Amino acid sequence: MISSDFPQPLSGMSTPRFGEVATFMRLPIERDPAQLDIALVGVPWDGGTTNRPGARHGPREIRSMSTLMRRVHHDSLVAPYELCRVGDAGDAPVNPIDLQDALERIEGFYHTLHEAGAAPLSAGGDHLVTLPILRAIARQQPVGMVHFDAHSDTGDSYFGGQKYTHGTPFRRAIEEGLIDPTRMIQIGIRGSMYSADEKEWAMAAGIRIVHIEEFFHLGPEAVVAEARRVVGEGPVYVSFDVDGLDPVYAPGTGTPEIGGFSTAEAQRMIRGLEGLDIIGGDVVEVAPPFDPSGNTALVGATMMFEILCVLAPAVHKRRNRMRRL
Repeated sequence: MISSDFPQPLSGMSTPRFGEVATFMRLPIERDPAQLDIALVGVPWDGGTTNRPGARHGPREIRSMSTLMRRVHHDSLVAPYELCRVGDAGDAPVNPIDLQDALERIEGFYHTLHEAGAAPLSAGGDHLVTLPILRAIARQQPVGMVHFDAHSDTGDSYFGGQKYTHGTPFRRAIEEGLIDPTRMIQIGIRGSMYSADEKEWAMAAGIRIVHIEEFFHLGPEAVVAEARRVVGEGPVYVSFDVDGLDPVYAPGTGTPEIGGFSTAEAQRMIRGLEGLDIIGGDVVEVAPPFDPSGNTALVGATMMFEILCVLAPAVHKRRNRMRRL
């Protein structure tokens, strides 16, 4: 059943999109997660960054640029706000000077969302923020993952033993049983490495790595078909690091790598995930200080909307299935 009584974005036909307070997709702020099927959340934290900081400012700028999103997806015609109760749940609490405390605060916030039944769609923040999100939503059952990125983020440690950086979240998540590595695919991996065996742990764990050379050889549709094969029918999380894109499309990020896929190719791949049992997602590593034009934040907002338009049908389907039980 589709309801028109669900919260709707403020229309640009009645209030100019440059007016009113900026929220994700111009939706109402909703602090009670029990009122939401999908919670849009900011995680303004980059305490796991190893080089160029700035992603802590991503959520605010993505919110601003998301006012350019309208109600209906132009290609799929999915209208997410008619399928689900979607709202801006505000920002997760963070601690910019204490990494472990920040991870605990973020996990606690998402645990509350999860317990209330709200699927999270988040704007980071650096990529380490995905770890506490998964700790909150994947404790009961490891999830599959579709991961768009230039980097595998499965390193073990940095700087003489630091286990928690934006280069290590998925190694930690696999070690903690939050991700099933045999149901994980990484798309767009490239760039120089610290050592020739840098990805051996990930491949030995069973992660399917699609390097950018293979991506260009196969094309977006074939890569999405491979992603669907890998993740199968179980619950899956979608994580989109904007540095998976070529930096001509997203220069405002901390660790850019040339030679990536385009925004149009990214859109085609996300749309190809329709029908999967998606339980949440994030867009991370938007660092506005490196892109005064605002274009990278617009890319982040657009990818967030693209994920929303495959997440909402999945949430709607699960909700209807539960009602029939």
